[in-house]
Amino acid sequence: MAIKTNHQLIEATWFITFTCYNWIPLFEIAKAHHLVYNWLKLIADKYQIQTHAFVIMPNHVHILIRIENDLLNLNKIISNGKRFMAYELVNLLKVANQNNVLNQLSSACTSFEISKGQLHKTFEASFDAKPIYTREFLFQKLDYIHHNPVSGKWNLCKEYTDYPHSSASYYIDEKPNPFVSIVDYRDYWI
Repeated sequence: MAIKTNHQLIEATWFITFTCYNWIPLFEIAKAHHLVYNWLKLIADKYQIQTHAFVIMPNHVHILIRIENDLLNLNKIISNGKRFMAYELVNLLKVANQNNVLNQLSSACTSFEISKGQLHKTFEASFDAKPIYTREFLFQKLDYIHHNPVSGKWNLCKEYTDYPHSSASYYIDEKPNPFVSIVDYRDYWI
């Protein structure tokens, strides 16, 4: 059972991670990277949440965001985003006839979740949120985000700046991202 943590918006910059259920590469299987882009645009437009950095991996997402409105509820923003993406992921999996994956996601639901109307478990219940207090921690997380596609078991591209679902090329090659309006962290941290 996931432990629910209430994240207080004392700090403005956050490192967030959320993961597909059981680490299944749903973003890759469903070709659904655009769902994360749409969500980042939505929270920018609706809440003025700025995206400093991101990487959309096959089965998880890391983002570095800035929230200046301390009245916003981080838990609600992330859970609403995951719920929005979950419905769309399931629809994309249905269109792609990914019945084995859909059955796996369906069988993962508890009787309590089913009684509340949930038909598929698309994401892990919890998410990780770490406030950024120092430049050293900020740089550590930026490096982690940008090198994730070529680290450990991942071999998604030859050069980390070539991975299309990342903000690395924005910072290294000064290429704007066509889907996400990136707000340069250096405007706030340097």
